[in-house]
Amino acid sequence: MIQSLDRINQLAKKAKNQGLTAEELAERDNLRQEYLAEIRGQVKNTMATVTVVNEAGQDVTPAKLIAEKAKQSLEFF
Repeated sequence: MIQSLDRINQLAKKAKNQGLTAEELAERDNLRQEYLAEIRGQVKNTMATVTVVNEAGQDVTPAKLIAEKAKQSLEFF
């Protein structure tokens, strides 16, 4: 689980009940950006494992996805 999500939820609850200070608002915004970056990374990792196959069993994976897979495999090493 994403660690920042707990803190985001705590701040959301506090915002609903009593409001947030300027520091807490800034923290919430930063945590949200970190959370979104992590989600985007997870989606990219998932897409790197996808292969598109048509009804005839032929690999029809888009060239852009193949290029992204190659790029990520190079970044891994």
